Amino acid sequence: MALLQCAKIQVDRVYSRAVSAPTFLKRLMNITGMSEQWVAARIKQKGDNKCFFWKNLKDIVLAHPDAKKRVDVFALSIYGLVIFPKTLEHVDEVVTDLFDRLDKGVTPIPAILAETLRSLSACRRAGEGRFIGCAQLLLAWFHKEDIEWRAPWLLLDEILYWYGDFDWVPLLGILGAVGYAPLLVLRQYRSRQFIPATQGLAKCEFSYGGDDYQKKIREFSNA
Repeated sequence: MALLQCAKIQVDRVYSRAVSAPTFLKRLMNITGMSEQWVAARIKQKGDNKCFFWKNLKDIVLAHPDAKKRVDVFALSIYGLVIFPKTLEHVDEVVTDLFDRLDKGVTPIPAILAETLRSLSACRRAGEGRFIGCAQLLLAWFHKEDIEWRAPWLLLDEILYWYGDFDWVPLLGILGAVGYAPLLVLRQYRSRQFIPATQGLAKCEFSYGGDDYQKKIREFSNA
């Protein structure tokens, strides 16, 4: 939140991927304000996912008569190309699901954190590959000199330590989920001295796909 200069608001509403959600076509129609025929003709299949070519979004940004739609489409492009990049020069289907909920008071910060942790974890396990996420934000984190790890707002505010029966905070991203232990982070930066419970933390990390992921999503959302 500090890196993005994002106001500390809406902390009680985080993104979770719905098991039953509007189709990619419907979400794009709602965001862009274009007709069903126009949108359907420009949806492409890339690997396992559907996506939308950036050039088509650029045309909307430059020419749409509704100023709000121009801003929305430009913001969608930033989310798809910079913050959650997956397919070169395309905005992935899963990004529109998150973006469609932002105007409903949902903060994107936990989803960004989840995808960053998942991607770094995958690279470390494989010992190769590339980071899939907002590299610019990650570099800002590495190089920013005025970050106060023991920032006053962090210590004075209430911190969400666990969800339901979980001893940590399960974060749902746009491509998968990961377990996050705020108490462990605080201990690493000497704000807490005790060792927090982390047994089973790694089991919270999974990608969306397979047989049981929808059940896990429901468990996280209910918690």
